[in-house]
Amino acid sequence: MAPLLYTREILVLATGLAAWPWDRTLPLQGHARSKSCGSTLAVGLELDGAGKIVRVGVRPQACAIGQAAAAIFAQAAPGRSAAEIAAADRAIWEWLAGEGEMPDWSGLETIAPARAFPARHGAIRLAWQAAREALLSAPQTIP
Repeated sequence: MAPLLYTREILVLATGLAAWPWDRTLPLQGHARSKSCGSTLAVGLELDGAGKIVRVGVRPQACAIGQAAAAIFAQAAPGRSAAEIAAADRAIWEWLAGEGEMPDWSGLETIAPARAFPARHGAIRLAWQAAREALLSAPQTIP
């Protein structure tokens, strides 16, 4: 029997995404679209002077899995750097492809059942991909 995709925990996370409302004044903005399901997500970020995320806003047009994953992203993104976001995105991709262990990102275990549904893999990665795009526009500092 296939695992249940829309668990209570996933639906709670998806509806909890309202805690990170979209704010068009956030200085860094990125967008991502899942090729497999058409879900889209925009992420707005603000960084501190050290290049760490201090504020997150999300505008989802995604399935419950995409929204739950975005909530997981938003909960744990503050304090992280662009390099950490990129590394997490790569690790999530490897995990979903069956080539690695579950990444060390708080909350991912909640959406682990979606790993058995390849059509949802793109939705899971939306927030990390949108954040990576947003972070590409961040001013670079030269040490």
